[in-house]
Amino acid sequence: MRIAMLSYHTCPLATLGGKDTGGMNVYVRDLTKELGKLGIQVDVFTRSQDEHVPHVLHDLGFGNRVVHIQAGPEEPKGKSDLAKYIPEFAQGIKKFADEKGIIYDAIHSHYWMSGLAAEILSKAWGGTPIVHMFHTLGEMKNRVARSEEELAGEERLNGERQVLASAKRIIVATMAELTQLRFLYKADANKLTIIPPGVDTSHFYPIPKDEAKEFIGLKPEDRMILFVGRIEPLKGVDTLIQAMSHLDKNLQSDDEPVHLAIIGGEPNVSPREMTAEMMRLQKMADDLCTCSPIVFLGKRAQDTLPYYYSAAEVLVMPSLYESFGMVALEAMACGTPVIASEVGGLGYLVQNGITGYTIPDSDPNMLSEKLSLLLRDDKLRAELACRAVGDARNYEWGKIASQIIEVYKEIVG
Repeated sequence: MRIAMLSYHTCPLATLGGKDTGGMNVYVRDLTKELGKLGIQVDVFTRSQDEHVPHVLHDLGFGNRVVHIQAGPEEPKGKSDLAKYIPEFAQGIKKFADEKGIIYDAIHSHYWMSGLAAEILSKAWGGTPIVHMFHTLGEMKNRVARSEEELAGEERLNGERQVLASAKRIIVATMAELTQLRFLYKADANKLTIIPPGVDTSHFYPIPKDEAKEFIGLKPEDRMILFVGRIEPLKGVDTLIQAMSHLDKNLQSDDEPVHLAIIGGEPNVSPREMTAEMMRLQKMADDLCTCSPIVFLGKRAQDTLPYYYSAAEVLVMPSLYESFGMVALEAMACGTPVIASEVGGLGYLVQNGITGYTIPDSDPNMLSEKLSLLLRDDKLRAELACRAVGDARNYEWGKIASQIIEVYKEIVG
């Protein structure tokens, strides 16, 4: 079986923590690898953003390829500029398939713009069936947006509805996402299949804390609270910074210092190049947190993340909206308790009081209380960590990819 995997606006090989790189990149990359192990041939198509990067790469193994298609200028573009290049992207994929003599059994698209490209290809190829995953929904983002700049426009909302009509099957991460699609988009329930994202437990596993701390440059007595993700208002990092300013001062000592490490974004560029959200968060950290240091680490390679997760006392995901929360799952697999907002998929993934804690979003006081509780109680942290590792094993990629293959078989028929 051959699958055309479409990840139009972001490449699965990109370094994590950038403006448009995150859980979806990891999902596409790791799913493709696992499908390759199981004998499914996959070509991942993404828009070329750098003319100096080879257009075809074999970095995902098992004969699978990442194919960079020229669509518009070969340089990074904001999402608002990308929709106009979708037809050119689809035409480039068709040309690649024609030149290679390939017929794909199914198209698996990710995010709404890839879904629109998939519809063009399906028609050109005589009705090739489409499996789609949205990852995030415009209607949900609009419900938590704090400013006009954060709102999803009509082009996206209409595009999402068009993809819902053209796809043969929609994969959703949780029952929450299924409910959102049914309620907000009036989606056909027969098209929706719940399959959560997976985690690579051969890569994300508990590393002894002393070894993990040494690797990332911490002293054995240092205690670290960790955030990993894109730097945007939706992620609620401001709530975490406020919670750090409320943290019990008795927890902070010279013998066991506590600090917050923020992985993501570009904190060291010039003010002209820095995003407004990064500038806002750095100023907030300087103004509020004089006792508990906050370190903005910027992007980090995926290979180093298990060390950061394992070195941390706790990972915090204070998001306003998450369709699933792959960072939380990776941390759990590394034996790190998670405190997360009870929103979207996080409310299903993190079991309150068992593998971590779920709390209301935008509540720095409650977050501070839970952080203080975990920092004070080594035994509690160890118990949560042990259960988190066991729970994460339910999401191993082999189990998840097998479910995806069953969907492929059903729609190919």
